[in-house]
Amino acid sequence: MSIGELACTYACLILTDEGIPITAEKIATLLKAANVECESYWPGLFAKLAEKKNINDLIMNVGAGGGGGAPAVAAPGGGGGGSAAAAPPPEEKKEEIQEESDEELGFGLFDE
Repeated sequence: MSIGELACTYACLILTDEGIPITAEKIATLLKAANVECESYWPGLFAKLAEKKNINDLIMNVGAGGGGGAPAVAAPGGGGGGSAAAAPPPEEKKEEIQEESDEELGFGLFDE
């Protein structure tokens, strides 16, 4: 991320926090006041983003993944009215792997 891009991000956050509509001119004004130089296209790109997306929504959903959907859940078996709770899946027992120490292998750090 370039310094100009980061500065535009901060400018958008400042404008949003103050409740000021985000425009390319206002972003450029904030960058000039902060004595930050950036490529001329960044303020316009960020202003277009702010037109299409609500910055507060982006902030609130920063940790929400947009990836794969929810896993499929098997339908309950037929018969019973469907009100019975499903049995929890059986827990898998994991075997503990014990690492052998150097002493057990017959050599150590100070062996000659």
